[in-house]
Amino acid sequence: MLKDQIAEAFAYIRSKTELQPAMGIVLGTGLNGIVDIVTDPVTINYKEIPHFKVSTAPSHAGRLILGQLSGKTVVFMQGRLHYYEGFTMQEITFPIRVLAALGIKVLFLTNAAGSLNPAMLPGDLVILQDHINFMSANPLIGNNYDSLGERFPSLHEPYNVQLRHQAQSIAEAAGFQLQSGVYAAVAGPSLETRAECRMLRNLGADLVGMSTVPEVIVAIHSGLRVIAVSSVTNLGNIFHRQAHTQKDIRRYAAQSRQKLEKLIKELNLIME
Repeated sequence: MLKDQIAEAFAYIRSKTELQPAMGIVLGTGLNGIVDIVTDPVTINYKEIPHFKVSTAPSHAGRLILGQLSGKTVVFMQGRLHYYEGFTMQEITFPIRVLAALGIKVLFLTNAAGSLNPAMLPGDLVILQDHINFMSANPLIGNNYDSLGERFPSLHEPYNVQLRHQAQSIAEAAGFQLQSGVYAAVAGPSLETRAECRMLRNLGADLVGMSTVPEVIVAIHSGLRVIAVSSVTNLGNIFHRQAHTQKDIRRYAAQSRQKLEKLIKELNLIME
């Protein structure tokens, strides 16, 4: 069933464009505008693609955009699906399966995240070195299709070391800081309590958010190289007693746009 659904989605996209991307980029909260760096774009709404679900989260446009970047073909997911929207883990990660079928070799994930580390402030970028899955679910539960990936994929190195080093070099040359940290994924949509934030920090998390990890798991299962960068949008409430607002979260995410664009462009340029 899954293989058939992937084939149908693939066939529909191929009916719209023959472009074959090598890199896929998923844009998180507040980062939709990054697609402006693409030239000669081909835009396909999620609702048009067989078996794709449509994002209901604010600031997630729900469009697949293929085009040219630094002389190479890329594909952007302008907005993602979230577990808290009521989708299954398999539905959330179905687009990653389709991107893999389209031929991408690298998946570049972005997200907006709250900081559990006082050294990581709103407006900062943090490259993920590892994660903790607190979503109480895994997208690989159920039947495994050996042609898509092995039954027990290893997550000893979910975030590609070479890509992380290259991103650090790009940031250094461009004159901005790119910290490294551990991301904890929770189900949401309610934001974390103070006690939950303290627990996650004590377990080794620097950041907390409501996405990314399911996509990483399926990307590794699909044999892709993965890089993920969080835009810090707020300090966790272990540091203050103020309510978080989506307006502020999107505002801080937008502040990191130029730095993320630089990373995406340069990585795509040097990617093998």
